[in-house]
Amino acid sequence: MTVEGVLTAFRTVDAKDNGKLDLVGFTLCLEELGLTWSKAETQEHFERADVNHDGFITLEELQALLDTL
Repeated sequence: MTVEGVLTAFRTVDAKDNGKLDLVGFTLCLEELGLTWSKAETQEHFERADVNHDGFITLEELQALLDTL
């Protein structure tokens, strides 16, 4: 998965264009990237990626998570 692919998926799902995704948006973004996890796994990855604990995932947080997979 390329950086450009991640950026495209993120922007596709970031409908509010505010640079962050909630859990639903995170799930949709993962689906855009071809990643499907159980609800519990998705929640776990979301919480792990949300390093500042604001309840949202930024592009940088998403990319950092994907780099660990």
